[in-house]
Amino acid sequence: MNPTVPTRHPDAPRGVPATVQVFATALGLRKPDAEQWQKLGENLVVGDEPMDRLVEWMAASGMKEMRALFDRALTDGIASVPEAPQPLREFFLEVEATPDWVDMDKIRRGAKVLTSTGADGMYVARDVALQGGYMFSGFNKTLLRTGALEKGSNQRFAETMQWALDVVSEDGMSPLGVGYRSTIRVRLIHAFVRRHVAAMPDWNSAEWGLPVNQTDMVATLVGALITPVLGGVGLGMVYSPADLDALAHLTRYVGWLIGVHEESLPVSFRDAVRVLLHTLSALSNPDETTKTLAVPMSTDPLLWSYDRLPKLRRRIARSQHLSLTATVLGPRAMRSMGLPPYVLPWYPLLRIPINAAHSAVRFLPGGLDRAADRGAREHAAFFATITGGAATTIGASASHIGRAA
Repeated sequence: MNPTVPTRHPDAPRGVPATVQVFATALGLRKPDAEQWQKLGENLVVGDEPMDRLVEWMAASGMKEMRALFDRALTDGIASVPEAPQPLREFFLEVEATPDWVDMDKIRRGAKVLTSTGADGMYVARDVALQGGYMFSGFNKTLLRTGALEKGSNQRFAETMQWALDVVSEDGMSPLGVGYRSTIRVRLIHAFVRRHVAAMPDWNSAEWGLPVNQTDMVATLVGALITPVLGGVGLGMVYSPADLDALAHLTRYVGWLIGVHEESLPVSFRDAVRVLLHTLSALSNPDETTKTLAVPMSTDPLLWSYDRLPKLRRRIARSQHLSLTATVLGPRAMRSMGLPPYVLPWYPLLRIPINAAHSAVRFLPGGLDRAADRGAREHAAFFATITGGAATTIGASASHIGRAA
């Protein structure tokens, strides 16, 4: 028997941002067929059964004690916790059994490709994937109920960026690597949120489905890891087919670790764009929550840290990020977010020749390594700008949910 499809799932695919549609058309991709559309709706009520089951057991057995065992297993492997109860052992044995299709060399290359996008790639992740994601009003219903935004959208992005930096760090996705561990921690946080929000008396499951469901998860995952390259192409970056497929392979493994069903994960870059096209056509439905979340985020640059001429540089940064958002997402999306619909595309036009020159170097021997080194320095500088050098802990903005689980 198929799960009930919540009413938030539209009757037919909606339009998607022009940039995504351009790539989809160039790759010969079409909107989801009837079977794919039905599956997207059904997955709105499907969570992450292995992690959800583990969290229920942890809550019943004593969250403080079981969380300590979980953290030990995550840091050093389940073999380092001989006293681990069976539910914890079963979960980690499943996670540690790396699928046969995983190619660590491709994953390392994919991480370098993503790192090589530099500051511009991270800008796209913020200004397009994260801010544009507020047009997913169904997901907003969950986000607003977590209380995570009480510390501000800048904190949310800082935590998201820290996770991304962990993922693309050197050997970060190797077993027990920093990106591997951070991804499993995000998976645990997702389970805490599902349990917490779904139990709220005002949560309308018939309309909204399950908090942090399979469709929402794959959309945000692919958006976070693929969109920087899609947007980067519009900013003058050039990639080889092998680079793009390596990035898709990284995305597939990260998705598997974070609890997305394997059949929903992309098998190639073309397939990743298909996933983005299909999920956007199902989830993009802006409402009043879109403006509630997007407008404050547009002003975050006015709070960033600059050593010299801070007031001027903050105003330039705000203009820069609005320019990028408007260029990639277009006037219709900007209106739905409560932002100026027409902003001069000055920043993309400025960056196109610079990024094109950098891309030419990328194809020389050792070019990808040099591009990744440069990108890592740019990432570190941008991270310091948005955080002011303060330490950032993934999940800190929603830590109260884990304590209450």
